[in-house]
Amino acid sequence: MRVPNSVVLPVGTHVDCCQEQEVAEKTHDIMARITAMLEERKSNLAHFIDNLEGSEEPKFYVDQWERLKEMESCTLTILNLVAVNCTDHRDIKKLEATILEHVKNEELFPEVVRVLPPVYRQVEAAIVDIAQSEEMAGHGMMDLQYLLSKLSKHKHLASLGRELLQDILRYLHRIGLVVWYEEIKHLESTVFLQPTFLITMFKLLVRYRLVQQLENIS
Repeated sequence: MRVPNSVVLPVGTHVDCCQEQEVAEKTHDIMARITAMLEERKSNLAHFIDNLEGSEEPKFYVDQWERLKEMESCTLTILNLVAVNCTDHRDIKKLEATILEHVKNEELFPEVVRVLPPVYRQVEAAIVDIAQSEEMAGHGMMDLQYLLSKLSKHKHLASLGRELLQDILRYLHRIGLVVWYEEIKHLESTVFLQPTFLITMFKLLVRYRLVQQLENIS
């Protein structure tokens, strides 16, 4: 809701636990709840903006007003929900095909036709090589400056600068090849070349009924 021109594809899982009629009913219910949630958000934003504009000293709330107006202008496109049975490989392929179909839709994603400079592909290929090399640690974490020095050793990337690398990392972060939390101060100098490590770590730390599991340990 805070990202301009967002596109969201709702995915309903555990279809194998429902009857066919239930799937249709739940799909309709979820989409209706999403619509109601968006309407409520729109109404709340308008209410907050009106309150600020009608306050006795509106000049004191300019920053808040600008932020609310910015949020109000953010468009959010909700696509039709896709219901899948995660235990059925055919459903996973169906979901994959649906995602690709939407991503290639120029009306949803105008930038899909943008041609990337060759250096983007060169850096991407070089990072894949580094991530798959034997010297790469299992956690896949690498210091940003060290990554730059490694990339600069490649024949076509000798003149690669830090600023351009950061632009490329933002792109690679968006497509999911790497994870780079540049907005987090303690992580801005660390690049995760193997995002799957983070998934594994989160699975260990964030678990269903974790408190109960810990309490059961004598």
